[in-house]
Amino acid sequence: MDSGTLQGLSTVVAFIAFIGVTAWAYSKRNKQAFDEAAQLPFADEPGMQAPAQQTTDGREPL
Repeated sequence: MDSGTLQGLSTVVAFIAFIGVTAWAYSKRNKQAFDEAAQLPFADEPGMQAPAQQTTDGREPL
């Protein structure tokens, strides 16, 4: 396998990874989670509620 073939294969792998990440980011299944994450910077403002957080054992954090 020469260097040209290796470079071509790595380009194809990188392109497939790019398409996969793009499809994941724009999938409708993730829209709600991304919308909630987009609102996190505003959670400290009055009137906004941050999502409830719990520790792994079910207790609320300190």
